[in-house]
Amino acid sequence: MKIMIVDDEPAIVDLIKINLDMEGFDTLSCYNGFDAVKAAQLHTPDLVLLDVMLPDLSGFEVCKSLQKLGIPIIMLTAKNDIKDKLFGLELGADDYITKPFDSRELIARIKTVLRRTDKYTAKDDNTLKTGPILINTQERIVFVDDEEIILTPKEFDLLLIFCENQRKVFSRENLLELVWDFEYFGDSRTVDMHVQRLRKKLGKYNFFIKTVFGIGYKFEVQI
Repeated sequence: MKIMIVDDEPAIVDLIKINLDMEGFDTLSCYNGFDAVKAAQLHTPDLVLLDVMLPDLSGFEVCKSLQKLGIPIIMLTAKNDIKDKLFGLELGADDYITKPFDSRELIARIKTVLRRTDKYTAKDDNTLKTGPILINTQERIVFVDDEEIILTPKEFDLLLIFCENQRKVFSRENLLELVWDFEYFGDSRTVDMHVQRLRKKLGKYNFFIKTVFGIGYKFEVQI
């Protein structure tokens, strides 16, 4: 999961980054609104922590721009003003937290928003939900639109890697190493065959697995 931190105070950015790194999140840092909009368009983070008071574009303007990308947003502000909070929420922010904040509260808010948008599964949870796909990692069973689909062990492992790494591009060599636990020796047909079978079993959602020509595959839920 990639979290973009947007704040013009480097000390705050560094503190948030340390806490997110400890929770296993990847982070991307921006210190002004223009850079934040460009970075979001380029990297498509899973969530944005967005300060209201920025030196160029206001956080509200950035929020309005990011809404077009469908990225969840938590607004950060030093102002404890209900009008500002309501304005941010009306623009499409998913949550609002006032500085100074406890890092544990911030992490909890982030996880709550990501769960609400089907992008996060807690470490102690045995299920992973990605759009219409529900994976029980302990029992190794998969449901699509609440109906169980039967997968081979390697098909299950392949789908799990895809769902845990949405929009990440994997080469066939990467997938051979991750799923089959061996290095690439020149034949990628094993991966292509399993992807073809997995697409068939996903039925009308087969387009979630996208071919990246010349490289391999990526997984992206689009409904």
